[in-house]
Amino acid sequence: MTTNDDQQLIEAISQGDTKAYAQLVDHYKDMVFSLALSMLKHREEAEEVAQDTFIKVFRSLNRFKGDSKFSTWIYRVTYNTCLDRIKKNKKHYNDVEIDTFTFNKISTIDNALDLMIKEEKSVLIKKCIDKLPEETSTLLMLFYFEDLSLDEIAMIVNIETNTVKVKLFRARKKLAVILEQYLHPENNLNYGKGK
Repeated sequence: MTTNDDQQLIEAISQGDTKAYAQLVDHYKDMVFSLALSMLKHREEAEEVAQDTFIKVFRSLNRFKGDSKFSTWIYRVTYNTCLDRIKKNKKHYNDVEIDTFTFNKISTIDNALDLMIKEEKSVLIKKCIDKLPEETSTLLMLFYFEDLSLDEIAMIVNIETNTVKVKLFRARKKLAVILEQYLHPENNLNYGKGK
């Protein structure tokens, strides 16, 4: 959907066109649900947050000024709605230790993944991303699966672009630790043991 299409739908919705709202929801529902699921890691909660997001979008549509793409604005509403849910539930996820991680392992993992069939790679990466904390998994999903730019991600999560770069780099290191466990399970026996 183009920016013009979005703008036409927004104008139609503001004039009370319920079909236009249904069209908007239909276009963005998968995107909103994917982000919610990657953050909350629970299908029912993600569905509830998706519904809450579209209610918020509908109620605050007049606040969308067009400073960013409409999809970026919806991502931000979704992201904030998820954060509210996480705070409410006081959920905490285990983090992955990366103290002993080296840069060479990232390129090794990347090279190994390049050899995998694209679909298998996608499934494996999503499976591994789900094991990461919500902020980390969200950044990776937005960057790799939604193909958003660093600037767009910065707008969604409300932090500086350079901070997004740093967080994404750390997120990739954490992801690489988990991926290595899937790609080289024989190395798991030595985890946590000093050499």
